[in-house]
Amino acid sequence: MKRTSLLIAAVGVTALVLAGCSSNDSESDSASSSTQASAKSTTKSAPLDMSQFEQLPAVPAPAGATVDCTYAPAAGAAKTVDTPTSTGVPAEGTVNVQLTTTAGPIGMELNRTAAPCTVNSMVSLVEQKYFDDTPCHRLVTSPGLQILQCGDPSGQGTGGPGFGFANEYPTTVYAENDPALSLPVVYPRGTLAMAHSSQPDSNGSQFFLVYDDSLLPPDYTVFGTIDEAGLATIEKIAADGDDGSMGATGGGAPNTPITIETAVVA
Repeated sequence: MKRTSLLIAAVGVTALVLAGCSSNDSESDSASSSTQASAKSTTKSAPLDMSQFEQLPAVPAPAGATVDCTYAPAAGAAKTVDTPTSTGVPAEGTVNVQLTTTAGPIGMELNRTAAPCTVNSMVSLVEQKYFDDTPCHRLVTSPGLQILQCGDPSGQGTGGPGFGFANEYPTTVYAENDPALSLPVVYPRGTLAMAHSSQPDSNGSQFFLVYDDSLLPPDYTVFGTIDEAGLATIEKIAADGDDGSMGATGGGAPNTPITIETAVVA
């Protein structure tokens, strides 16, 4: 079966965040984006006026100190791991995770209040060393979408942990059929968010790091922030561009490869 990619409408063009790996599909589709055709994409276009777009909504207060989560089995596990604990999951506070990469450190603060089930899953994967020795497989440097995507041990953008789960904030702030769910909002510089496929409840292990303000519909779970040292690491990689291998999809493998050597709960 084919893995369905993530289609993101932004400023009249369509950008793509590659499928998170809890879908049952196995390949990525394509969508058009800003020009990314050369073997080395480093040309900077004029920045977009982000003031014309809505900001992310406020994170709501937790309904209680804990929540229960659902992690459903999914095909295509890139590395064998145990499914996270699903009951009594903390819904308050933060967790710090430190990535040591071949390009420099990336510190992340995970927000349980915004996305308790996501943070619970990420911490479980970190503690099981799921992310150790895994590449960040995709870089996008287009105005309106500036991200580095990681979290697939296969390095192909199709791998996952063997389970999937539902979106959390900001998706859950909106009513299920709210048209605003398909309109772009600003995911600000320093945001940490999950990638997923077009299938329901298909968050898995792939995540993306936003190194400059980006436009996405509020359909991608925000679960934390990136520290300034981490942003400097990502910007260093972004400055060398990508290989354009994703063609009309936008972006490609970073020209300067970056691998997560270790991920630890700090």
